[in-house]
Amino acid sequence: MHAREAALEGVRDELPHSIAVLVEEMLPDEDGGPLRIFADVYVERPSQKAIVIGAGASRLKDVGTRARHAIEELIGERIYLDLHVRVAKDWQRDPRQLRKLGF
Repeated sequence: MHAREAALEGVRDELPHSIAVLVEEMLPDEDGGPLRIFADVYVERPSQKAIVIGAGASRLKDVGTRARHAIEELIGERIYLDLHVRVAKDWQRDPRQLRKLGF
């Protein structure tokens, strides 16, 4: 389960397809620490952003934890995952935004 799947779990009725995740940067730690992954979670409206973040950032923390575990299992090493939720208005209808997000 990656960040997008983790974010959709539990809110599929509210966010059926309006979420995308873009990995902005992956940096190895020079001191032998975990791989650092910085990713943005994109939604189309501020109300969706609030849903993804949840009360006290509880949903985003849960999303990050589940996504981190899935990625660690996939690559076989520990990671640090930094997620930020951003609004990209109507990204599903904008060809430029779709290309940026990998669709």
